[in-house]
Amino acid sequence: MTRSITRVCAVLALATLTSTAWAWGDKPLKLIVPAPPGGTMDIVARMLGQQLTADIGQPVIVENKPGAGGGIGIQALLQAPADGNTLLVGASNLLAEIPHVIKQPFDPLKDVVPLATVARSGIVLVANATSPARDFRGLVSELEKKKGKSSYATYSVGTVSHYAGAIMSEQLNLDMQHVPFAGSPPALQNLLAGEVDIMFDGMLTSVPLIKSGRLRPFAYTGSVRSRHLPDVPTMAELGFPQLQFVGWIGVIGSSKLAPADLVKIQAALKKAASTPSLQQRLFDTGLEPEVNVDLPSLTQETREISDRNAAIVRKFGIKL
Repeated sequence: MTRSITRVCAVLALATLTSTAWAWGDKPLKLIVPAPPGGTMDIVARMLGQQLTADIGQPVIVENKPGAGGGIGIQALLQAPADGNTLLVGASNLLAEIPHVIKQPFDPLKDVVPLATVARSGIVLVANATSPARDFRGLVSELEKKKGKSSYATYSVGTVSHYAGAIMSEQLNLDMQHVPFAGSPPALQNLLAGEVDIMFDGMLTSVPLIKSGRLRPFAYTGSVRSRHLPDVPTMAELGFPQLQFVGWIGVIGSSKLAPADLVKIQAALKKAASTPSLQQRLFDTGLEPEVNVDLPSLTQETREISDRNAAIVRKFGIKL
């Protein structure tokens, strides 16, 4: 009798393991990151990969393929078999911002699809903590004193960091100079050194500097205040409703994925991204955890963001 019960338990355990395994094969799951190690997308990919490994019972390999504004990584995704064993962890800017200024050999709204989001993040307006300004109006007053000579740093041409600075400069008639950098770290270094006046930067890179007292925050671009900076008003609160920039970070796949594989992938991603420990880790980095696997709504949102950004690029004549 005991042997029979043991045998039944073993069969049930095997069935449970099989149901959570990467159901369409025993190959490792590869997560492509279209950026160097250490950035937001890379950090999220490694956190998500660890949880997926535990959930699906298969190794998850994170492979960094930076370059061409994310284009090299997306090309690697599209060149791999569309069997679900290769996915990409990226952000909405890969599909809705960068393609407007860097020509890509694929259609970001047709050849790939956003499968799931795991977090969102807006950008924050910051200045060196040595600035005499203590609030947004004070900051504007300081910039008006240097009209035509003040500057804003960005982490790249054609990103929301660029869009926000250009719109703010125009709306307030500040005639600010745009100073682009190759990423947040060098831009922030120049901001801390006093070489530029302000910057709209991502939360993950700015929040640690804000908490250490080296940067001062003045406004946030979300529709509501950030839980990380509850005392910082939104740009909408300050009278600039058009300055709302919040992007998603999640998983992107080939649009050629079979419907059955798509369902399996999204179920695995939803389970992993909903894990409380992963959500806490994402929050601790400065992000806002969010799980969404509604393909139609994600696709529509990405298209709307892309259309908005395209209009901004045309209005300001933004080019590399």
